Amino acid sequence: IRNLIILAHAVHDHIVHFYHLSALDWVDVVSALKADPDATSKLAESLSSWSGNGKFEMRAVKERLKGFVDGGQLGIFTNGYWGHPAMKLPPEVNLLAVAHYLQALDVQRKANKIVSILGSKTPHIQNVAVGGVSNAISTDSYSTLGVERLLAIKGWIDELADFVKNVYLVDVAAVGAFYADWTRYGAGVTNYLAAPDIPLDTKGTQFALPGGYIANKDLGSFKPIKTFNDDYWVKGVEESAKHSWYEGSKALHPYKGETKPQYTDFKEDGKYSWLKSPTFYGKPAQVGPLARVLCMLAAGHEPTKKYATAALDTVSALAKTKVGLEAMHSTIGRHAARAVSCAVQVDMLADQWQLLVNNIGKGDVATFNKPVFPKGEIMGQGFHEAPRGLLSHWVVIDDGKIKNYQCVVPSTWNACPRNEKDEPGPYEASIAGNPIADPERPLEVLRTVHSFDPCIACAIHVTDTESGSAIAVSAK
Repeated sequence: IRNLIILAHAVHDHIVHFYHLSALDWVDVVSALKADPDATSKLAESLSSWSGNGKFEMRAVKERLKGFVDGGQLGIFTNGYWGHPAMKLPPEVNLLAVAHYLQALDVQRKANKIVSILGSKTPHIQNVAVGGVSNAISTDSYSTLGVERLLAIKGWIDELADFVKNVYLVDVAAVGAFYADWTRYGAGVTNYLAAPDIPLDTKGTQFALPGGYIANKDLGSFKPIKTFNDDYWVKGVEESAKHSWYEGSKALHPYKGETKPQYTDFKEDGKYSWLKSPTFYGKPAQVGPLARVLCMLAAGHEPTKKYATAALDTVSALAKTKVGLEAMHSTIGRHAARAVSCAVQVDMLADQWQLLVNNIGKGDVATFNKPVFPKGEIMGQGFHEAPRGLLSHWVVIDDGKIKNYQCVVPSTWNACPRNEKDEPGPYEASIAGNPIADPERPLEVLRTVHSFDPCIACAIHVTDTESGSAIAVSAK
């Protein structure tokens, strides 16, 4: 059940990220008004069998878009970089992208329905407990997880798979073909780190998706992370606050991590971020879909090889030139990797659904193992390959009370300031050398940063530098 929630959430996140959070960095919405809807439909139908590519659909989308423009209010398309010199897509491709943008608004809801049924709500699911989940399973009751809900979930999985494989994967390949020059920009840090994910046992020793570390974009250097408690992983992580608004500068292991604010205002050669700087064996690392896909390819994961090959072949056909795996180390490559990851995960979603149904069929409806906590001081950590990349929490417990708790999350790895050795993190490294067509509208910077799917919640803090606190809460 947890794996189903994880995978459905990932599929939702990937669809929303591309279409609603970053596609308009590449798509000129106003240009779509110049498109021939019938030609757009013909192009779309040459690329995939998606049912939403018909000429009547494209005509309706163009009319809807025209209504926005004629009314002087672009609504959800307000404040775009329309007419920017870095925009390259022809009008028909722009119209197709707008149509799929609108269709994706409906499709992403199906992934959320899966998470809501299993997790009670989304976001902020309510069913997870230490030791398992709180879902009751019964084939005889409508108030529990039974046949009706399981069949509904399977229907949504099939619909998601249709969209991901026939729309999302194809659209990303098309954008990549028209912006092939962007395979030369935005690589940044090419040390890649990903966690194994989708555990298949209770001890975290078997996973459906492999993970590990790749040094300097050499897939031959891949070293796997095999278990939750793999020493290679546990001993390799440190965080520095040299350029962060916290006391100290020495890199510390998360079990010994300190988070004591020391705000100095922005200092280019000093402290300039609320994020710490994680490293893996002393080196900065990029996390996220690109790291995930490259690690799975290096591990010989066949489903990933299948979808990565299909994506690169489509790009090559549209660009009329061979585009190989090297192109993935780039801004546009991160989008391609996210689409490949999504295709792998939507297949895995169906696999996990079948495993759950098989277990229920055998009478295995247990959903919880009562945890037992040892006495004295204990340390533990857990990781998860979240949509944005490797997420880990580290805790020290002493006599049943939390003594230290540190989170090392995806955007900390990618958006971090320079580390203890003054090496830049992935965001900073990736925007160096990007071309800028219009300095007043630096769209190219957004393209690269958006390709990481930023989540800067952990980079924003509210504090009172005089009293040391910003708010007092009384719990009764």
